[in-house]
Amino acid sequence: MDIGKALPASKEGESQMIVMMGNNLYLTSITLNGEPSIEQIDKLTCLDEQAKISQVFDCEGLLLCILKEDSRFVVLNPYLGQTRWIEPRYSHRPYGCDRFSYALGYVNKESCRSYKLLRFIDYFYNVPEKQFFWYEIYDFDSDLWTTLDISPHWRIAFCNPGVSLKGNTYFCAAERNVDVKEVLANSLICFDFTSERFGPLLPLPFSGGYHDYTTLSCVREEKLALLLQHDESNPYELDLWITTKIETEEVLWSKFVRVATAGFDSYVPFIGGSFFIDEEKKVAIGFDDGDNRHKINIIGEAGYFRALDLVGDFGDQECKTDLCSYVPSLVEIKQPEGGEREQESELEKLRYDENMSRLVLLEGNQ
Repeated sequence: MDIGKALPASKEGESQMIVMMGNNLYLTSITLNGEPSIEQIDKLTCLDEQAKISQVFDCEGLLLCILKEDSRFVVLNPYLGQTRWIEPRYSHRPYGCDRFSYALGYVNKESCRSYKLLRFIDYFYNVPEKQFFWYEIYDFDSDLWTTLDISPHWRIAFCNPGVSLKGNTYFCAAERNVDVKEVLANSLICFDFTSERFGPLLPLPFSGGYHDYTTLSCVREEKLALLLQHDESNPYELDLWITTKIETEEVLWSKFVRVATAGFDSYVPFIGGSFFIDEEKKVAIGFDDGDNRHKINIIGEAGYFRALDLVGDFGDQECKTDLCSYVPSLVEIKQPEGGEREQESELEKLRYDENMSRLVLLEGNQ
């Protein structure tokens, strides 16, 4: 399906989601009324057929796509058929692995939204001289990258993607001086795209350990959902919370679902990567975290579990899988203005040169 072609309206009891599989994106519907079912609507053909998508991030209907074999990024609006390509200032993929974290957000202005892209790399070690971090932001209006003057007191694992909510992005994080072997993430932190700053570390509603898997999701662009899957400290349990209040510097949580997976007869269902929830049905939906990565798990209370096969041609199912709920957007993607491009400041050139020198040294020591 070419982007820009009218997307089919959701039916009663049906939700739409974007599925990433085989390095491509697919618009997919899932129905939870009665016996759950899932169906591929169509493939989103927005890029050259050779382009392979390795990561996708949703920001209220706009999708930020990170490519596997191309250093550029692309932001697309499937509903309006608009794309914008973004060129990074440098690439860093040791052993072919993308070590960056990404986030797409916006600043509310009087007549429109001003979009920005956050990209950062953060190597946190117990030895201070080995630490390296570089936080930078791309402004859609100026078409420029800027290094952020940040000294993080937090750490965000690159395997913990952020979630966009009301223009800002929230990450699971931890205090920087806490041993990563003890805690991977036990706090929440918000990046505010208006101030271009991170807020304080906010409490999660539990005390998670290194072997506990936490991930975030957005609920109807109004609140956050938090998924905790216990591994060792409390084996085979899955908890879900949703926020009752969420701001840059304050968060309140309410328990949504607790699933005692020990009650399952044989197979213990887990969710890997992103997920989303259905508040009415009280279920979490996401890809299986085991050998059945092509299956969608639906997990709820009282031992409720369904594993749905993806029906249709989803390409190479051995590639990384991911999904996000999808609601079409009427927001237009601003394109770069013609004419002479705004120039970087001398301070920014200096910061860039210093960080590149340190990054080259870091790569040489790996």
